[in-house]
Amino acid sequence: MVLVRLLVLSLFHMSLVGSQPTQSQQQASSPTHPSGEQSPLGTGNLSFPWSRLRLPRYIIPLHYHLLLHPNLTSLSFTGSVQIQIDVQNNTNWVVLHSKGLQISKATILDQNLAHLSDQVLPVLHNPSHEQIGIFSPRVLSNGQKYFLYIEFGAKLAEGFYGFYKSTYRTSTGETRTLASTHFEPTSARMAFPCFDEPGFKANFSIRIRRSPEYISLSNMPVKTVEVDDGLLEDQFDASVKMSTYLVAFVICDFKSVTATTSSGVQVSIYAAPEKWQQTRYALEVAVKMLDFYEEYFNIHYPLPKQDLIAIPDFQSGAMENWGLTTYRETSLLFDPLTSSISDQLWVTMVIGHELAHQWFGNLVTMEWWNDIWLNEGFARYMEYISVEATYPDLKVEEYLLHTCFAAVGHDSLNSSRPISSPAENPTQIKQMFDTVSYDKGACVLHMLRHFLSDDVFQSGIVRYLRKYSYRNAHNQDLWDSLANVQTQTTVIVVKAMMNTWTLQKGIPLVTVTRKGPRLLLRQDRFLRTVLPSDPLCFLWHIPLTYKTDASSTIHRHLMTTHTDSIHIGEEVNWVKVNTDMTGYYVVHYEDGGWDEMTKLLLENHTALSYKDRTHLIHNAFQLVTAGHLSLDKALDLIGYLQLETHTVPLLQGLGYLEAFYRMIEKRNEFDLTHAVSLCALLQTYILRFFRAVINQQTWSDSGSVSERRLRSDVLSLACHLDDPPCLDRARQSFKDWLQSNGTLNLPTDVAETVYSVGAQDDHGWASLLHTYNISLSAAQKNKILFALTCSRDANKLQRLLELGLEGKVIRSQDLSSLILMVARNPQGHHLAWNFVKKNWDTLVEKFQLGSFCIRNIIIGTTGQFSSPEELADVQLFFESIKEQASQLRATQVALDNMQKNLRWFQRNLETLRNWLNKQMQ
Repeated sequence: MVLVRLLVLSLFHMSLVGSQPTQSQQQASSPTHPSGEQSPLGTGNLSFPWSRLRLPRYIIPLHYHLLLHPNLTSLSFTGSVQIQIDVQNNTNWVVLHSKGLQISKATILDQNLAHLSDQVLPVLHNPSHEQIGIFSPRVLSNGQKYFLYIEFGAKLAEGFYGFYKSTYRTSTGETRTLASTHFEPTSARMAFPCFDEPGFKANFSIRIRRSPEYISLSNMPVKTVEVDDGLLEDQFDASVKMSTYLVAFVICDFKSVTATTSSGVQVSIYAAPEKWQQTRYALEVAVKMLDFYEEYFNIHYPLPKQDLIAIPDFQSGAMENWGLTTYRETSLLFDPLTSSISDQLWVTMVIGHELAHQWFGNLVTMEWWNDIWLNEGFARYMEYISVEATYPDLKVEEYLLHTCFAAVGHDSLNSSRPISSPAENPTQIKQMFDTVSYDKGACVLHMLRHFLSDDVFQSGIVRYLRKYSYRNAHNQDLWDSLANVQTQTTVIVVKAMMNTWTLQKGIPLVTVTRKGPRLLLRQDRFLRTVLPSDPLCFLWHIPLTYKTDASSTIHRHLMTTHTDSIHIGEEVNWVKVNTDMTGYYVVHYEDGGWDEMTKLLLENHTALSYKDRTHLIHNAFQLVTAGHLSLDKALDLIGYLQLETHTVPLLQGLGYLEAFYRMIEKRNEFDLTHAVSLCALLQTYILRFFRAVINQQTWSDSGSVSERRLRSDVLSLACHLDDPPCLDRARQSFKDWLQSNGTLNLPTDVAETVYSVGAQDDHGWASLLHTYNISLSAAQKNKILFALTCSRDANKLQRLLELGLEGKVIRSQDLSSLILMVARNPQGHHLAWNFVKKNWDTLVEKFQLGSFCIRNIIIGTTGQFSSPEELADVQLFFESIKEQASQLRATQVALDNMQKNLRWFQRNLETLRNWLNKQMQ
């Protein structure tokens, strides 16, 4: 599953301002009725037979025969499921999952399909555990197989989980309805009774009844037959063995485009009929990606088809259901007239992510949600490997650094967690889909790949996928597979090393001191927050890399102790540790080491790769936040940027200055005189320092991917800083666009900036809202929504929030990102937070407690609070929702972030003012 990367600040800004089951394995024991005693079939004297959150292991599902009949007029569905089960302990009870379903009938049949009882069996419900228990008066015998048959019905769900309704509007204003599923992690139980845990893999034979004006899709190919009352029944082939969260079905009236991969897999892209033309790019990408993965994993894609469908209402970015991947429209549809180069890269990476899951996650699935990183960390990392191989022009490797910077931002707070963490109930499980599982997971794998070599890493992955195909795996299984391609020594080294990265939280800080011919090393946990609550002694096995001016060789050293040293020789002038940031650790150069780096960048910055230059900038400002380096040293380090020609380090340095500006901009009410003057000082400095870069930008879509990305970011910031030439050009472009009545297509790289400037007056804002309402391009709608939130009129911002809550003009799926966009605006800063407080219960109902949307709302709206008053207000609110707040890791992350921001201002505000005054003389 891809999470939507919500827009608060870009990843490098966020790095400043925020950003195994615990139960013992259940015994195969079960409650049985006393021998020889026949229980009455009423439920009056029966109590629920199971007290644990996880299902008992004594009944194993083998094959589901599922029939569903959704009604898109009444917005409800009925269904039946016949589950073949394997009983591994004598028992009278079958316990499985069900949530919100009305069970009308339950029976158990033997292998010959004969009923075990003359009467309908009693069904007990345990809603707090989302379980039902079905009582059989005859004992189900160990070693025997039975069929559990259940009839059920429910309303199509509101929201984004289970079997839910979605709508879209045609260009003529007609609203059409569809029904779609999203089951990960624990919502298959909302669509049919099932054993809804990843370890219970089974085959699925699905049938769906529908009226002829719709089509239905599921995981497997289909054949259609006519049934009574003019209905059609789609009968899907039996699936491969898979977990319940990967089952999917959609009933809609969409159109598709189709092509075939080189190995004969049929690939189809589905979208609403009027968006059909926007599917071509996704089709090309999906075919290329499947071909690439089949070669890379050396395992054929196991299904005959792969459908990709754009769902109008979709909470996350996409979902990897086997053979039927579902997407947000922005993650799948590409319109050359309105989609920017960043939109194109996003679509490409999301498809790469979901198709990687067809092997990592679907073919081999983690045993339990504590190891969800085995799915998500791999899929996030494979985005980079696959896109680099299939679309080299997109320069995707330039983005991997920012994925790791996002991970560092989160992992250097005390509220972080280990990659592999306990998670039992649905709220805890949902919270596992976070920066740690995705971004840190990807970066740790990147480090391991460089430690082992590309070939060894790839061979180990293939070994892992082959060994555990159609099965479940643990953390340790991966280390065994990756290490087994070498010697027994390597097995021990890899296991010991990787356990330090996955079983403990945090990121190491490697402090480097030069002493003659030796480099002295020390490792500690890197924290941007003080007073860790856990007194653990942290120790990592760190695969260090470093370069010197003495040779072009990348040197390697495995650091397994708290202190260490390396002989580098007297003749070496400089050492850069963590070459190209292939390692997941922060480096601090003590005793004048940072002065050496500053000197090197000013005199000969190309002696280091662009990744090394970017890494130095990132580390310096992280160390400032943690109190290890003074701010003026970090600002001196980026003084070389006037010589920089590469986009990535340029945007990294610019990003920190912008982040400072945006935080100070929001402090005006607390320190009116000083904050305004400091804001103006910083504004003037940024525009003067980057004047040449700003002036080089054209208002077009020309140039390489890197040049286009630079253009978007630089012009957006210049206009936000009220740069007169930028504003004049944007206003003229907006005027031309308005006068063309929407027929003029703005260059996609600058459209968002043009819209944002145009939204500053009443007429422009109203025109944009109208265009937003009628646009058929999700990419254009995103840009316009961002622009609308740039208004300096608080009433307009409030109106947007209310429209988002209502969910008609602005869909509910976009509400969480809308809240964050408003919070980014100085005029909407407290507006967004007050909105969250006022509508908290509604937001939790819409998005579910523990979801990444709730997490992003909490962390995003408070992420730039930096005063004691703001901190106290947030603490007070968390206290008022204590029961919910105590279940959420995000509340602690938010508090950590605010305390960090508070200290940053206490430590650095005067230093920044003095440094800027000196520069402006």
